[in-house]
Amino acid sequence: MQLGLIGLGKMGGNMRERVRRAGHEVVGYDTNPEVSDVESVQAMVDALAAPRVVWVMVPAGEITRTVIADLAERLEPGDLVIDGGNSRFSDDGPNAELLGAKGVGYLDCGVSGGIWGLDNGYGLMVGGDADVVESVRPVLETVGKTVVHVGPSGSGQTVKAANQLIVA
Repeated sequence: MQLGLIGLGKMGGNMRERVRRAGHEVVGYDTNPEVSDVESVQAMVDALAAPRVVWVMVPAGEITRTVIADLAERLEPGDLVIDGGNSRFSDDGPNAELLGAKGVGYLDCGVSGGIWGLDNGYGLMVGGDADVVESVRPVLETVGKTVVHVGPSGSGQTVKAANQLIVA
């Protein structure tokens, strides 16, 4: 499977390596050219075959909203965006609506595992349409040691947030 990955910090960079070790192709973009595979988001999009899957691993909040809005203009119907940056659940509805208006799918994915995820795998709590989750299950299971589809859009981030409260 082929994957675009935006955000190659500690977790995103390790996710890229984990997915590559499993034999999948990853085209990663980061604003830091020293770690980026391509020079721009558009170059990443152009390097991916349709239907594209782009995983976003940037800080939650305005940065994620900006990246998703940018992807909405660059991607095509049938493509998919996975937000793995632990966004606030209340952002998921607007993100899904924005992308959906362009025919682009959306999954929100709470990610646990930190820097240890490279070797141990990540815990993934995925929200979104069940058919869409199944369409990308091979890459989800490569990234995650545990992959749980927890319900509709917004539920992945909600379960992750609740899990953090319980563990703390």
